[in-house]
Amino acid sequence: MTTRERAYARASNQRAAQYTEMWIVGSPDDLAVMLQAASRTGRLVFVSAPHQMGPEDTRHRRYLRLRSS
Repeated sequence: MTTRERAYARASNQRAAQYTEMWIVGSPDDLAVMLQAASRTGRLVFVSAPHQMGPEDTRHRRYLRLRSS
């Protein structure tokens, strides 16, 4: 591996380590509280639209991307 390739790999790993990505599942009220907390701390980068878990399930799931530091 060349020096340039090592530097690029290191930079890519550092960028990837800056974020945490996760799916959260819960009632709409619970999700709203979680999103408010993440937003207030300044860690919330992206949140997807809510998706209902199933026809008889009242829970929703959302994808979050949070700043790690």
